Amino acid sequence: MVSKEEIEHVSKLMKIEIDDPIEYVEKVQKMIDFFDVLDSAGVESEEISMPEIEIEALRKDEHLPFSDKLIEKLNHYKGTYVRAPKMSS
Repeated sequence: MVSKEEIEHVSKLMKIEIDDPIEYVEKVQKMIDFFDVLDSAGVESEEISMPEIEIEALRKDEHLPFSDKLIEKLNHYKGTYVRAPKMSS
């Protein structure tokens, strides 16, 4: 079970301000429960087939310089952080 203290600790590590950590306990627990479901799905025996592609068929990598600061182009850039949308249930 996720605790209020764990939510507070993680939010401090991530430098995220949250008003009410209790609000996130259930949401985070649901995410962890979902990962448990994925872990128990038993897909180890599934075979993923990928078509072979000759190396000559791949595009050539080339560097394209970008003169602007990309982070400044983000909509929610604030100082040294990018603000993400609020979590919803």
